[in-house]
Amino acid sequence: MNNLRDVNVKGKRVLVRCDFNVPLSEDGKVSQDFRIAQTVPLLEYLRDKGAKIILISHLGRPDGKKDLRYSLKPIADVLWQLVGGVKFMKETVGGNVEAQTKNLKDGEILLLENLRFFKEEEANDSEFARKLSKLGDIFVQEGFGVCHREHASVAGIPKFLHSFPGFLLEKEVSVLSWVMATPERPLVSIVGGVKISDKTKLIEKLLKVSDFVLAGGKIANSILTVKGVCIRDHWTDEELKLKDNIKSMDISSPKLHLPVDGVISLSGLEENYLRIGAVGTLRKEEDIFDIGPETIEKFKLIISGAKTVIWNGPLGYFEKEYFKEGTLEILKAVASLDAFTVVGGGETTEIIIKEGMEDKFDHVSSGGGAMLDFIAGEKLPGLEAL
Repeated sequence: MNNLRDVNVKGKRVLVRCDFNVPLSEDGKVSQDFRIAQTVPLLEYLRDKGAKIILISHLGRPDGKKDLRYSLKPIADVLWQLVGGVKFMKETVGGNVEAQTKNLKDGEILLLENLRFFKEEEANDSEFARKLSKLGDIFVQEGFGVCHREHASVAGIPKFLHSFPGFLLEKEVSVLSWVMATPERPLVSIVGGVKISDKTKLIEKLLKVSDFVLAGGKIANSILTVKGVCIRDHWTDEELKLKDNIKSMDISSPKLHLPVDGVISLSGLEENYLRIGAVGTLRKEEDIFDIGPETIEKFKLIISGAKTVIWNGPLGYFEKEYFKEGTLEILKAVASLDAFTVVGGGETTEIIIKEGMEDKFDHVSSGGGAMLDFIAGEKLPGLEAL
């Protein structure tokens, strides 16, 4: 990939694809600015070098319609607090926007409206990518979190503009490549979360490169169900779709560690019905919502010897107070290690920030699905385009 530092950007319009897909509060304000703050080093560099900076991003899923609940105006307010001097425009493409980009002074920053107000963005429409490319003289991809998406602003713009990775993207690729290729061992990988389809290939890849793989959350529940360890009165659509993949997984591998007990409730999540029990005692009408105390101690013992840790996804239904202990206990165990630690995924990052522990880890990835695909060895359209 090209190196942005080799280019004289003074006076040039630098179009930067960011990942500002951040959570908003009920009153429409940014409730967590982690992903926004991650772009600050690049913005300060471009400003110091005299570039005219144009920022583009998506927020939420407005389904190709102008839904102002997903406007990027709250993002502009946070950027103003972080770097100052940020202009916001309620448009995304067109002659008026192009004129505004050309009228920027050196060092000025302009944030444009949500890319996903246009259905052409997610359709990777070539004409839409061409219109976006008219807004810059060079293109910088800083949104690692969207690099697994084959969208116009990710895979399309580089066809029209000289393109570069941003500083955050460089760091993500460097750290994840090193961890997968030459980690200090033992390497312990922890996989959780609710998106089963994202995790089956990931576990297969991690079993090849890790010394231990600890699984929790829905992916662990699904493995235990499909393998017949847990009996439930229904299978999810994802379990039915992926049953062949899961059945082929070798759960007898000494590397793979699944929960042996869990915090159990009825499938409908009855708050007045809770019990801790071995996974094999699960009744058809029940489900597991967190790893149990025996599993926590088992996982902590394995983690205690780690020299490198990769973690993606919570180990239980952490949004509920009585199902968060497993995730928090393992989080504290990883944070206390004298090891190189990498965590990622939207929910995992949310927990870490909520607990004020982001400084306890060596690398907190800004990517969820992109991190998973990268680790699993999948091709990322955003990286391929660069």
